[in-house]
Amino acid sequence: MNLPTLYIFSGLPGSGKSTLAQRLSTELNSIYLRIDTIEQALRDLCNCKVEGEGYRLAYRMAADNLGCGRSVVSDSCNPIELTRTEWREVAQKSGARTIDIEVICSDKAEHQKRVETRTSSITGLRLPTWEQVQHREYHPWKSDRIVLDTAGRSPEASFQQLISLIKKWE
Repeated sequence: MNLPTLYIFSGLPGSGKSTLAQRLSTELNSIYLRIDTIEQALRDLCNCKVEGEGYRLAYRMAADNLGCGRSVVSDSCNPIELTRTEWREVAQKSGARTIDIEVICSDKAEHQKRVETRTSSITGLRLPTWEQVQHREYHPWKSDRIVLDTAGRSPEASFQQLISLIKKWE
C-alpha cells in the first residue's frame, strides 16, 4: 500500500499556486484544502477576525484524511517557517510523505498584472492589492522544496513542469 502524500503548496498571492494546486488535486484524486476558503468560512460563519485559526483547522482536516490513507493538497501562502514546519509535522504524525512546492512568478510586471486583474472564486473574499502582496511577510526557505516559476508560462505548461518536478522528487 502506498503512503499518502501531503503536497504543501506555498507562494505569494497571484503566483499561480491555487490554479496548480487545484489541478494537481484533480489529477491525483486527492483532498484539496484551501486556506482562503477555510478562513473566509470562519469569518462568515463565526463573525470573527481570523488569524491562525484557518491553518490550525486545515491541519486537523489534513491529518484526518492522511490518516484514512488519502493524499492531501494544501493550498496556502504558507509564508513563515512556523507554518511550513507545522504542515510537515501533520504529515509525519500521520505517517505520510511530504512534498513542499513553492510557486513563484519571477517576472514582477507579470505578477503585478495577475494580482491586479484576477477575481476571487470565494464569495466575500477580498483579494490583496499589489502593494499588500509586495509587503507581505514571506520568510526565506531553509528546507528543500520544489520551486516552480510560472513567469511566461501558461497554466498548462506550468502544470506539466510541476508533474515533471514531482516525478523527479519522488
